[in-house]
Amino acid sequence: MPSIRLGPSSGRYLSFAEREKIALLRTQNVGVREIARRLGRSPSTISRELWHTAATRGGRLEYRASTAQWKAELMARRPKTAKLIDNDRLRDYVADRLAGVIRRSDGTPASGPVAPEWKGRHKPRHQDRRWATAWSPEQIAHRLPVDFPEDEAMRISHEAIYRALYVQGRGALKRELVTCLRTGRALRVPRVRARQRAQGHVTREVMISERPAEADDRAVPGHWEGDLIIGTDRSAIGTLVERTTRFTMLLHLPRMAGYGIEPRAKNGPALAGYGAEAMRDAITTKIGTLPDQLRRSLTWDRGKELAQHAQLTIDTGLAVYFADPHSPWQRGTNENTNGLLRQYFPKGTDLSRWNSDDLEAVATALNGRPRKTLAWKTPAEALEEHLLSAAQAGVATTG
Repeated sequence: MPSIRLGPSSGRYLSFAEREKIALLRTQNVGVREIARRLGRSPSTISRELWHTAATRGGRLEYRASTAQWKAELMARRPKTAKLIDNDRLRDYVADRLAGVIRRSDGTPASGPVAPEWKGRHKPRHQDRRWATAWSPEQIAHRLPVDFPEDEAMRISHEAIYRALYVQGRGALKRELVTCLRTGRALRVPRVRARQRAQGHVTREVMISERPAEADDRAVPGHWEGDLIIGTDRSAIGTLVERTTRFTMLLHLPRMAGYGIEPRAKNGPALAGYGAEAMRDAITTKIGTLPDQLRRSLTWDRGKELAQHAQLTIDTGLAVYFADPHSPWQRGTNENTNGLLRQYFPKGTDLSRWNSDDLEAVATALNGRPRKTLAWKTPAEALEEHLLSAAQAGVATTG
């Protein structure tokens, strides 16, 4: 064993003398909390010390002061080689989840827009951004144990991924991959964003206070939240998010014939593609692809694009409710999803460029990201699990 330092500790770390006391007290079967009390240390400090620096010779953990001191000094050496530099397979996994290609339902790549060259600054305002799988470092870190349950080498913390992206000298990942993060920031700085919502008139009968209680606790799937994300030249994409599974569907809202040519007529059709009639048809078509148990309710903001909600309910059986004024938190799942979608559809860009296949590819990418709130399952997996359990329950009932 290499030589160890026996000098006094700085106080932040355990000294060799303290480790000798720990070893002595352990031989006397003194508990962790009592050892911590006698040394004036936190019980968690003693617990970590006993677990991480114990000798393992002979196939069992045995705490020895000299071995513990040597291990502690070994772990404290700097600089350490970054895990993403040493482990090619882990680095490839992380890079693919950050910047992987998104695909349409038939497996063909959806290239998206041609993004401007990255120059080391923040994401360009009102310009296109690169389309990528764009998992967050936290999603990647927590998905690794799911995909590689037996391989301890395939583990990394989200902070280590951030450091590989942002800290100079730890460049296991290409610096420009920061553009694949949701914020696209070149520097790690906090930012506050606020959104002002449009308003529309709704009746008391369809206020969110009338929504069934089962929608609030998210126990039963089939309750949706919806909204629009707006681009330039009155372009828009509709978003629908299921509250329980966070499963997302995107509504293609193409412009109607005559847009930009015919003069706007008062009380005439909304040629931009997201008028009340167009929204009703788009939601009816998309929701109609779902089984009945996934068509319970839809909560929208107060925009006038859903003025034909009564007919929508008749056509689909989907009860429609509206949030209170200036209360985006009542549709928090949808607001969060819209923020994620802005990575693919930035503000200040023309959203009418993208066809239904492109929107399907982005939705598939989003539904393939593991979510912390789903115990790191993906929305697609969570929805499939609900449908399977419902089918099994139906078979058991008929049997």
